[in-house]
Amino acid sequence: MLIRERYPTLGELQGKDFLSSAQITAEQTRELLELAADLKSGKLQIDLAGKTLGLIFSKASTRTRVSFSVAMARLGGQTLDLNPSVTQVGRGEPIADTARVLSEYLDVLAIRTFAQADLEKYAHWASIPVINALTDLEHPCQALADYQTLQENFGELKGLTLCYVGDGNNVAHSLMLCGALLGVNVRIGCPKGFEPDADVLKQASHIAAGKCLIEIVHDPETAAKGAHGLYTDVWASMGQEEEKEKREQSFDGWCLDQKLLDLAEPNAIVLHCLPAYRGLEISAELMESKASRIFDQAGNRLHAQQALLAALLGG
Repeated sequence: MLIRERYPTLGELQGKDFLSSAQITAEQTRELLELAADLKSGKLQIDLAGKTLGLIFSKASTRTRVSFSVAMARLGGQTLDLNPSVTQVGRGEPIADTARVLSEYLDVLAIRTFAQADLEKYAHWASIPVINALTDLEHPCQALADYQTLQENFGELKGLTLCYVGDGNNVAHSLMLCGALLGVNVRIGCPKGFEPDADVLKQASHIAAGKCLIEIVHDPETAAKGAHGLYTDVWASMGQEEEKEKREQSFDGWCLDQKLLDLAEPNAIVLHCLPAYRGLEISAELMESKASRIFDQAGNRLHAQQALLAALLGG
């Protein structure tokens, strides 16, 4: 009742999946950020005692794994880490069977995997909420924490400009979709050939129509000019390790550094979803600068996911 009373549209998320930033409404996104802020400040406490979160992570994870586990603990619930290497998932048990069995034991499932189609298959067969904890297509939980960090620094999000410099990857996709919902101008700067997925770009542009701009540019200086937030990510994501050397050559000159920060708004902040490779996609100087909010951003993963779990489980 508490969620429904204080955040009316979040009540509609109870029992639902969270597979994409675009799967919820603009108002639900804003209320999730408001709930995350209230949980972070201690203004509000939610009790999910007796609830259990399951994690199925086929990719390495530090922030997502730990923040989900701690978020559930702070809500009074518990987490089971269902490492594929020590469960039947790793021996090829069909997703349809795994999802239905786990629905008998758990209350919510967070999945980090490669293909979005596998995540959607889990959601189809599970009778409990399924959360996208990262796929090759999207990273929606990261985007919630990113926009929470922007909101903490600037207050009103509508009308801000977020510049993302780097590969048009899953993080870029969720930034575009979530930003479009919130009225944030999202400018993706990337070398030619590394643009975001065309279908995701089309979807984000449709959501943004009349509210904000979703842009793709092909030089870092144009991308950074006048931005309130400067954001980057690794040039080779998980699963692209063999392309690392080639990608470093393609992204030569695209390092997020002081030169780009000087082109942004005077009070601009620097963001990175981590892990970071200093001297490649971001300079060591900028990583440790006064403008950096990178570790605040990492901390907000806890609060944003706490809010998401509370909404999906009806806290």
